[in-house]
Amino acid sequence: MGSRKVAASAHILLAAVHLYWATGATWPAADERSLSRAVLGIDASFAPQVVLPLAGLHVLLAVAVQRSDRSALARLVVCGLATGLAARAALGLVWAFGDTSTAFYWLNLCVYTPACLALLAIDVGLIRSGRSRLEEFAG
Repeated sequence: MGSRKVAASAHILLAAVHLYWATGATWPAADERSLSRAVLGIDASFAPQVVLPLAGLHVLLAVAVQRSDRSALARLVVCGLATGLAARAALGLVWAFGDTSTAFYWLNLCVYTPACLALLAIDVGLIRSGRSRLEEFAG
């Protein structure tokens, strides 16, 4: 599976998880507070009006990733995505110096930050390859 499909699939998976949470389900946590603490490290709402737009955003990001080799607009969206992933990864590294007794600490250290770094690497590669491919079409 190519890196473009891996990145797009990650966003589709995240969209599906957000849709699942929009139903009121809290897996993998026992309740919404525990879910919020594990996913975000703070108390925040996982109500449909919060998670449904995030699900939609992930679908749009998946489409942009898939089209980033053919569309300058999609490549611009992927550049924005890469910027967001870089910021999240940097924050994740800062949070690695936080309280080690929380679920968020370990999920951030072992899952969230490495996933952001991996997707960032893929997106940077897509941006670079997309730029050269678009230049071929223009030239």
